[in-house]
Amino acid sequence: MDHDDFAMGNWLIVLAYLTSVVGCALGLACTLQARSTANSRSRLGWLALAAVSIGGVGIWVMHFIAMLGFSTPGLPVRYDILRTTLSAILSVAAVFLGLLVFGVRDRFAWRRLLLGGLLTGLAVNVMHYTGMWAVQIKGTIGYDVPMVALSVIIAVVAATAALWFTVALDKLLPRLAAGLVMGAAVTGMHYTGMAAVRLHLDPAAADPPGVEVFSFLFPVFVLATLALAVPICAVLTASASTESPRPVTQP
Repeated sequence: MDHDDFAMGNWLIVLAYLTSVVGCALGLACTLQARSTANSRSRLGWLALAAVSIGGVGIWVMHFIAMLGFSTPGLPVRYDILRTTLSAILSVAAVFLGLLVFGVRDRFAWRRLLLGGLLTGLAVNVMHYTGMWAVQIKGTIGYDVPMVALSVIIAVVAATAALWFTVALDKLLPRLAAGLVMGAAVTGMHYTGMAAVRLHLDPAAADPPGVEVFSFLFPVFVLATLALAVPICAVLTASASTESPRPVTQP
């Protein structure tokens, strides 16, 4: 065995999945708000919040929680900070592009759903493989092409299904299911992508540059908390204003 994806136990899979579900469900709720907003500036604001929730928390934070279990037994694993930061930026930007295509109009259209699902699914892959580019080991990292292709298909199909669930059924449970489906897309893609990894280790090589994953875990969780707090407040405020009764006018 050249690497272990579950060095900290299977519980990490559950934590990674739940993190992804929370980020994705909140982001999809923001997407729904964007589609029901007439003002174009407000719509872009909602889509930006959705991209931060899905791309920043649902994808990026989930990835690094799952990577806590990644190890090369007996050999160090380090992370390049600049590449790690780039993976976060690309994730949010790519998700925003996909949601922009899907949420730019309030009327449903299959072509926008399919293109938005494609771009959002590809965003998951862009983040994962850019994040893996940041991984530094004693040796080199390669990939099994068929497994990489499977990871792309999983992400695109499930992301498209999640977007459809968000708007096609105007009920709470299907919308919650959208977050579960999207979380499954991100988590399933991650572990499929990790199954595609082929390491070529060289114990005699110099220790890799970079930092350990635990060194930047605390700031990541602080950023994730902020990334969730703003959309949550926005969604709750929007819901409250929508549900508040209209003032009674005197005759």
